[in-house]
Amino acid sequence: MPDSERGLRIALLIDADNAPAEKIDEILTELSTLGEINIRRAYGNWTKHGLQGWQSRLLEFGIRPIQQFDYSRRKNATDMAMTVDAMELLYTDRPDAFGIVSSDADFTPLVMHLRAKGSAVYGFGAEQTPKPFVNACSRFLYLESLTGEPEGEADAARSAGQPADALPAEPAEPVPPPQELPAPGVPARPATLRVPTTALRQDTRLLNLLRHAVQACQDEDGWARVGALGTQIGNKTSFDARNYGYATLSKLLAATQAFELRDEGTPRVAVRDKRSARTPQPPLHGAAG
Repeated sequence: MPDSERGLRIALLIDADNAPAEKIDEILTELSTLGEINIRRAYGNWTKHGLQGWQSRLLEFGIRPIQQFDYSRRKNATDMAMTVDAMELLYTDRPDAFGIVSSDADFTPLVMHLRAKGSAVYGFGAEQTPKPFVNACSRFLYLESLTGEPEGEADAARSAGQPADALPAEPAEPVPPPQELPAPGVPARPATLRVPTTALRQDTRLLNLLRHAVQACQDEDGWARVGALGTQIGNKTSFDARNYGYATLSKLLAATQAFELRDEGTPRVAVRDKRSARTPQPPLHGAAG
């Protein structure tokens, strides 16, 4: 088990052929909140002109480049090299978690195997990343959503010693609704825009996911701590509120307008399904009619 003070030991493996160099700073920032990134490797055919943008980033962040020539035309061998190294690391260095940066669905079996062996897998990729790969990860973040928290809210919360979910919720900004929202955590819209309340309330699978999580964590009065809620959802499926354009789970819950929130702005922030709050209590036996 990882030391609770130092966090997870993380191995970061980057498919440079399928990842933009300009996002590596945000990826490292995200993973560093979870623990120490002991292993940092980027894979690609570095003789290609298209990978030249990675050179300064590799030096700046101490990422080890792994050369992989293409063995046949129109097919690179980067994914196979990454898979082989990931398996070796799993049984030798035994990191607590892996960061996989790619938009290639070919990594889906690898992710499923790593998780089956007890390692968390944090995926990063473009919005067109196939959903099987997204859903296989412990958590998946779209690179388009890694643009920093609005107005530095998350940083301010961490500086105050409060979790980001303790921040008060804000109303959703008006944005044109998408045509369809697929599986929870995988909205079909630009990740940098907030999904408006009307679209969230039409996303039946998202609301069911949130409501079922509240039911699983609620106390006798129907209240569930948002921190426990996030853990329950994370254990069930790959999910991150930022993929809907909201900095925290609390903000997403508030934006749906389907839940009550209390103790906002504190680590004790809790949520309750509004339908449960409206459910009338049965009359006491012997009460006057």
